[in-house]
Amino acid sequence: MTSSRAARRPPIQMIDEEAEALTGLAIGVEGRLPQVAELLLDEIGRAKICKSGSIAADIVVMNSTVAFLDTASGRTYDYQLVYPKDANISAGRISILTPVGAGLIGLSEGQSILWPDRSGNERTLTIVKVSQIPRDG
Repeated sequence: MTSSRAARRPPIQMIDEEAEALTGLAIGVEGRLPQVAELLLDEIGRAKICKSGSIAADIVVMNSTVAFLDTASGRTYDYQLVYPKDANISAGRISILTPVGAGLIGLSEGQSILWPDRSGNERTLTIVKVSQIPRDG
């Protein structure tokens, strides 16, 4: 990760159990998806880790539905952030193991991040709205 990229990233938060699961997932795909694995591991490494019950409702966590603006296209997207096995872009479910998915985790409403797309072009993504599913515990 370059320091200039790090300087353009807002502070993020992650749930401890999700950070652990996502670390294992990223390490498991390093050989197949090295760019996404590195991006996700970088985000986990800089995140403030919180217990599930103490994370704010406007933070993107796994299974959140998030509306975000892609300033390059001017388009707002609305996706649920899911694990790869549950991903189905046509049903509105985006995998954490995509560049966009890895960029969304941990952000809160109103935050923006400069983030690479699949082609390596940097785009600004701005979180418009976050909806979390109710959590047990």
